[in-house]
Amino acid sequence: MGRKNEAVVRALLDRHGQTYAAQAGIKLRNTPAPLYQLLVLSLLLSARIRADTAVAAARALFAAGMRDARRMAEATWQQRVDALGEGGYRRYDERTSTQLGDGAELLLERYKGDLRRLREDTDPKKLLREIPGIGPTGVNIFLREAQALWPEFSPYLDRKALDGAERLGLPTSPKTLASLVEAADLPRLAAGLVRTALDKRIAEKVRSEASA
Repeated sequence: MGRKNEAVVRALLDRHGQTYAAQAGIKLRNTPAPLYQLLVLSLLLSARIRADTAVAAARALFAAGMRDARRMAEATWQQRVDALGEGGYRRYDERTSTQLGDGAELLLERYKGDLRRLREDTDPKKLLREIPGIGPTGVNIFLREAQALWPEFSPYLDRKALDGAERLGLPTSPKTLASLVEAADLPRLAAGLVRTALDKRIAEKVRSEASA
């Protein structure tokens, strides 16, 4: 069973192990701008919209210069709407533009735009949820992707990731799943599991490749 699980995980990482941050062009490091970009991506991904659309919208915002909290706050509401629309994020563009602006202002006021200051609190999850547009789903996305940088949250495999593990026939214990990869690959594993939870065809292809 151990070798079978390892084969499934290898196939998953090979085919679907790109993190959502990497897909959005974010070079994730424990510095203010990349962490803020991940927060923006987490907000966009948490809406009821296709993940590819959320990623495209994040790329459009960053391409328009809104790569940190200050630049997001300085952008006009319409500039944010236009960038979201360019990325195809039209269903929620007006509300999301407001949330992005309000969230950037809050981050600048409380943390000088640096999410590492939030991390120092006794309950970072609670503080993340206080940011406009970031609910429990957004927190889960952020910490799944950031866990290699913020290892105190690792292994961070939420219900959505565990649903993907179950679909693949893998263990559904976060610690057991984490033992199948290097710590640095946990965000990739989490992303692959989430994609599997969202698309059952991935599970079929990964299991087939693993058994070949």
